[in-house]
Amino acid sequence: MASDEGMLTDGQWKKLEVATLKNADNLSSSPKSHPLFADLNIKSPTGGKGPVAGFPFRHVRRTHSGKHIRVKKEGAGGKGTWGKLLDTDDDCFLDKNDPNYDSGEGAYDELVDSPVSDPLDDYKKAVVSVIEEYFTTGDVKVAASDLRELGSSEYHPYFTKRLVSMAMDRHDKEKEMASVLLSALYADVILPDQIRDGFIRLLRSVDDLAVDIPDAVNVLALFIARAIVDEILPPVFLARSKKNLPESSKGFQVIVTAEKSYLSAPHHAELVERKWGGSTHTTVEETKKKISEILKEYVENGDTYEACRCIRELGVTFFHHEVVKRALVLAMESQAAESLILKLLNEAAEEGLISSSQMVKGFNRVAESLDDLALDIPSARKLFDSLVPKAISGGWLDDSFKVNSDQDGRESTQDDKLRQYKKDTVNIIQEYFLSDDIPELIRSLEDLATPEYNPVFLKKLITLALDKKNREKEMASVLLSSLHMELFSTEDFINGFIMLLESAEDTALDIMDASNELALFLARAVIDDVLAPLNLEEISTKLPPKSTGTETVRSARSLISARHAGERLLRSWGGGSGWIVEDAKDKILKLLEEYEMGGVTSEACQCIRDLGMPFFNHEVVKKALVMAMEKKNDGLLNLLEECFGEGLITMNQMTKGFGRVKDSLDDLSLDIPNAKEKFELYVGRAMDNGWILPEFAINDE
Repeated sequence: MASDEGMLTDGQWKKLEVATLKNADNLSSSPKSHPLFADLNIKSPTGGKGPVAGFPFRHVRRTHSGKHIRVKKEGAGGKGTWGKLLDTDDDCFLDKNDPNYDSGEGAYDELVDSPVSDPLDDYKKAVVSVIEEYFTTGDVKVAASDLRELGSSEYHPYFTKRLVSMAMDRHDKEKEMASVLLSALYADVILPDQIRDGFIRLLRSVDDLAVDIPDAVNVLALFIARAIVDEILPPVFLARSKKNLPESSKGFQVIVTAEKSYLSAPHHAELVERKWGGSTHTTVEETKKKISEILKEYVENGDTYEACRCIRELGVTFFHHEVVKRALVLAMESQAAESLILKLLNEAAEEGLISSSQMVKGFNRVAESLDDLALDIPSARKLFDSLVPKAISGGWLDDSFKVNSDQDGRESTQDDKLRQYKKDTVNIIQEYFLSDDIPELIRSLEDLATPEYNPVFLKKLITLALDKKNREKEMASVLLSSLHMELFSTEDFINGFIMLLESAEDTALDIMDASNELALFLARAVIDDVLAPLNLEEISTKLPPKSTGTETVRSARSLISARHAGERLLRSWGGGSGWIVEDAKDKILKLLEEYEMGGVTSEACQCIRDLGMPFFNHEVVKKALVMAMEKKNDGLLNLLEECFGEGLITMNQMTKGFGRVKDSLDDLSLDIPNAKEKFELYVGRAMDNGWILPEFAINDE
């Protein structure tokens, strides 16, 4: 269809006709000059009968003197010409007082001159201003009001996309603010479907976003995980989006990252909430400190309304169990504060400020820590048992807690010997963290002469290390290796880890990343040969299915199965020896060279032991076998026999070392032509002496 652009209106056509008639009257004395006759009887300026190139026929005019003059395009200007047909003075304007004024004459010009307005473009410009102002002020109510005033609610999916994309390229503060604003606008200003559509648009455009934002995939995955945690996106959003996105796209990667990295971890809600600092932009320790200050101030002034307001302003509803726990401990420490604390918890429950689940969780945490509390509050259990029925009768603690509390009380009732043991071991562990003296710690445990409590010691050691820095975590792992060789049995370690994993959920309430840290401890124990891989299966079967403990064991398996797991886990907390892997390889090579040149077997074994890297002993096996082939000195196998006999190199490490040589036989054969024959002899000797697993021979075949 032809465009209407450039067409004249009816009014303009009338104007054209009037002008033509006027010109016709003025030119009546010279009919040949009339436009209708302008093309008649005209000679070519070159003397020819037709038009010449460069001189269009209609642009040639004859003056009264007979001269030919080329006029301007459209007939304007030039000597002896009348100008353009519709020429008017430049300063003419429409006069509304003119009797001939036609109101329709200016409408067309105004319509043509004014730009076409796109509502979506206007909306886009407006929301950028709203978002920028919100990032500056942080005022959610103003942002919501501004968005309502914009209208155009059908464009709200674009607002969602624009808000998130702008926040992605900014600091954590703005990312957190964007998540908070989306939660505030959800359902009230922006419909759930519009939130969903906005995120779908983001998934489709993440390839473009990644050009300017290198970690766009990870950041958008965290936004989606946060939206699901905040319940503004349904969990099924992930599965549906996967079906509609190509597996090779970055949008698909975003969904996978959100699922595996953020939403599958135990206590993922708390972790995701705090990823950008939380709505309060404070750390866990700062939040705990604020809770303590609120409770202390409340006990002093007794203003329940003010205390509830302060708790509400913390904006950490998922962490209200900490309020309950600290309030109960405060009530047990000062009986004068008990009535005030009970009043506050009752009021908070009635207002819906503290949910029933958070209330029960807070009571459970106190019940779990009664043994430790008893060290500072001798009558802690008695006081706690008196608080529980008051809370239940007040209607703000679930009736079922009484049964659980009684049961936990019976199970956790310990004799004085165990109580004293726990107290002593805390002192021993704290002293070890200060001195790093393993022999002294072992002597202290031997003096206690309570091997039946070894699992309790293991649990206490790791629990204390979890709340400290990487140095103490590394020291705890090194200590486990030493205890395995000198004092603890494998059964002690299995039972200790079971006790740890059974209480993993409660531990995570105080230490947010506890589950991941426990998985590292468990994986490190396997790498250090403190536990065998099969022990993980045994531990898992003794834990409730789908529990935090079971998930932790699964995570530990994943860590162990990863490529170069040993080296990575060694460095997870900085490494006990501080050596990098290459340094260790050099030391192994030197000690084997010294041994091959006539060294003493016992001295070589001591050097291997001094390396302090039992998970890396497969490197000793590999280098010893390769050196035996290269030097044609099978005496190096005597060292392996001695190491295996002393328990210095385990069957797993021996099998792994043989497996590494087997995998590299093709390369070795280039330098050692009879490498395969020699390796077969070494395997036979290893099988005869029970150094390697029986399955190795089957695999070898």
